[in-house]
Amino acid sequence: MTLDRLRPVAELVLDPMVAAADRGGLTPDGISVLAFAFAVAAAGGFSLATPLGYGLGAVCVLANGWLDLLDGALARTQNVDSRGGDLLDHVLDRYADIVLVVGLAAGVSRYDLGLLAVTGVLMTSYLGTQIQAVGLGREYGGLVGRADRLALIGIGALVAAVVSGPVGPLSLSVVGYLLVFFAVVGHVTALQRFWGAWSDLS
Repeated sequence: MTLDRLRPVAELVLDPMVAAADRGGLTPDGISVLAFAFAVAAAGGFSLATPLGYGLGAVCVLANGWLDLLDGALARTQNVDSRGGDLLDHVLDRYADIVLVVGLAAGVSRYDLGLLAVTGVLMTSYLGTQIQAVGLGREYGGLVGRADRLALIGIGALVAAVVSGPVGPLSLSVVGYLLVFFAVVGHVTALQRFWGAWSDLS
């Protein structure tokens, strides 16, 4: 289960957006910064924990995900791929991951779950780039990749806009369950990536 496998297909759909961004004089780095701004806006909406906040946050998460694909596609179109641009993109993606989870946790006042979730998210991403650093290529596999997380956050926010209050056996809110999911599955995904890379290196 990882939407990152559909990245090549999604990039084909992005062609008209890439052409428009190129004609408009936009740069990949500028789009990376804009994507991060949408993540911050989403986190702000989530922190309000209102139907409107969750709804707007879900839209901003969708924008962040698409722009995250657009910056790389535009860089290739403009033939300006660079290590600096790749560094900026990865750093902003990690900060986006952090602010999104913190925004969710702040909205339901569950910073304990937020801490567990954000460490799972960061370890998943860290393993992806560390595996690349040891020469095995960028790793997007595992139970949940970044594209999956963004999709789940968007869907979870839309559900939270409709369903309020504690639900289920743990008496958590929808967002609370989402944080638990990221906490557990994030670390499982990180371990999956580690074990796969360790096996390849061995």
